[in-house]
Amino acid sequence: MSVLPMLRNGFGRVLEAIVVFLVVALTVIIIAGFVFRSFGSSLVWYDEVASIGLAWLTYYGSALAALRGAHIGFPGIVNAMPPRLRLAVALFGEACVFLFFIVLTYTGMEVLMILEGDTLVSLPSIPLQLTQSVIPIGAVLFMIAELLRLPDVIKSALGDGFVDHELEEALPGIEAPPVHTGAQGAAAAGSPVLEGGPRR
Repeated sequence: MSVLPMLRNGFGRVLEAIVVFLVVALTVIIIAGFVFRSFGSSLVWYDEVASIGLAWLTYYGSALAALRGAHIGFPGIVNAMPPRLRLAVALFGEACVFLFFIVLTYTGMEVLMILEGDTLVSLPSIPLQLTQSVIPIGAVLFMIAELLRLPDVIKSALGDGFVDHELEEALPGIEAPPVHTGAQGAAAAGSPVLEGGPRR
């Protein structure tokens, strides 16, 4: 196994562990909040901590989804393009993503500087800088995930096209038709359907 797949797998495992931990922690917090509230002694920190946990789960989960290429996209439109144009469009999309997350990282660092000295309302011992650090950290993790996935993006753009993850989930077991270009595409488009007609 080459270095890049090893890095990608290791990075994915770290993100998975963080996401699983956050899901378990949020579940425990929500159950504890419900139980204490049902006994008439609500936890004063429940709402604030649960909302922060959800924000952390969103940022770390989005980085994991980026590593797997599972974010919402338009693969059908891109796949309909010739490979070279498909590559240009895919790289332009990646550049836009990187630009956005570079701005988010910079802005997140500015937010942390502004919040210096502030703490949570319900838990004064916890600084807001800690809770909001997920903004720049999550943005950097997202960019790392996109960088590790970039070789696959280029390969898919020049090859058979991108996989539509939403279509796969909506229609399990149904394979997307292969992308054909040039003479191969014309031959495929004009060839009759054999072996019992089209799939249903």
